[in-house]
Parts: sequence; C-alpha cells; structure tokens
Amino acid sequence: MSEYKWCHGPSCHKSHTQDRIRGSKGSKVLRTRKIKINKWNQNHYFRFFCSNSCYNDFANANIERIIAIAPRHTPLETPIEDPVKTKHETSYGHTYYDVPIKERGVDTAE
Repeated sequence: MSEYKWCHGPSCHKSHTQDRIRGSKGSKVLRTRKIKINKWNQNHYFRFFCSNSCYNDFANANIERIIAIAPRHTPLETPIEDPVKTKHETSYGHTYYDVPIKERGVDTAE
C-alpha cells in the first residue's frame, strides 16, 4: 500500500520547517506535508495529519461541526457494584485506603 494524502491541518502550509519548502529559486513556497499511508497509520487519525499540532488546529477549527455529526443529549453510564473502602497498611507503617471499582455484568477474567 503506497498511497499518500495531504495533511488536513489548516495551518500546515504556514509552519516554517525545511521539509515544507518547495519551488524553484525566486518562487519558493511553504507547502502542506504529504503523508504516506502505511500499516501503522492506516486506521489512525494520523493518516490525515502530519503532527499533533495539525490535528489540534483542525479539531479546534471544526469542533462544532464534528460534534453535530453525533451529538450527545444524554450521559453514558456503566453499571458498577457498590464500592467498598479497603484499608491497607504498608510495611513502613503507613496507612492508605483503596476504593476498587468493579463493573457489574462485565466478565473481566481472561
């Protein structure tokens, strides 16, 4: 698979890095990065963005439209068993408390 895509970051072409410089002498430009699609990024958002900065710029510029695709009007909930506070003491004599949370109806054994 040797496919390439252009970075979707709205300011990618404005970043001052040497790998973005293109053109002949006297007519140089900063160009958006090209991203090679390969095994590690084929199912990841990095197939559309060359860096976290480009991803964040895109998300901040388009968050309202992204959320409008699948709005959430009610909270999500996961049923849990009643938590029990457990007291522990270390070999150094320090006491700490733990409140383990166990999901109800979910098989955690593997």
